[in-house]
Amino acid sequence: MKTMLSLTLLLFHVILTTTAQDTKPAKEVAVELGKGIMLELVLVPAGQFIMGSPLTEPDREDDENQNKVVITKPFYLGKFEVTQEQWMVVMGKNPSNTKGEKLPVTNVSWDDCQEFINKLNSMNKGRFRLPSEAEWEYACRAGSTTTFSFGDKITPKDANFSRSKLNKTTPVGSYKPNAFGLYDMHGNVVEWCNDWYAKYPKEEVKDPQGPINGSSKILRGGSFSFLFTTVVRAADRFHFTPTYESYSAGLRLVREN
Repeated sequence: MKTMLSLTLLLFHVILTTTAQDTKPAKEVAVELGKGIMLELVLVPAGQFIMGSPLTEPDREDDENQNKVVITKPFYLGKFEVTQEQWMVVMGKNPSNTKGEKLPVTNVSWDDCQEFINKLNSMNKGRFRLPSEAEWEYACRAGSTTTFSFGDKITPKDANFSRSKLNKTTPVGSYKPNAFGLYDMHGNVVEWCNDWYAKYPKEEVKDPQGPINGSSKILRGGSFSFLFTTVVRAADRFHFTPTYESYSAGLRLVREN
């Protein structure tokens, strides 16, 4: 009887353990967009961080006042910037000036990104969107509190930015990833976020989405271009109208769990 009871308890334990393991979200997922072209995403854990920059940070702007932000739920974020082949397989065209399948797509406005996302969502591959500005900075910092995710200094070995003097985009994943496993969060192309531009709130906030309306949308991360000088800090903010297009502007996707 004791033996039977022990076996029953052991089996129950195995079932519970297996079920718990099976319900854990994968750290990385890949979604086929068509023609064998994959979109890879990394699970970013929930957590909290200080958004913005300290007054002592070189090159900081006056719209980077620090505040505590809580990200209450994990989310999947593109491992890489959206590439030209990914855009092409969804949209049937490639707007980028400099062509290359593994180069980030460029010359896309915020409005263009919404059209891309709407078409992608209609393919029943999951629910996709642009990251919020808070999600973007949280993912970029990856637990760091320094100017860049890898420290307070940046060199051409760390990212594709103006001092790299390449004057063009590089294939996604050409530099080392941050602690979350995300590539090119600094430089290469500046990335559209979902939020309208506004000053940060002073109080602690949970999952901020920005104001409900405005005149310009946020971009983050800086780029290779002289237009954004050497400014590719984690806290750097840029904003342009939703119709703005640039050879140095692209996007990265969130997939909702």
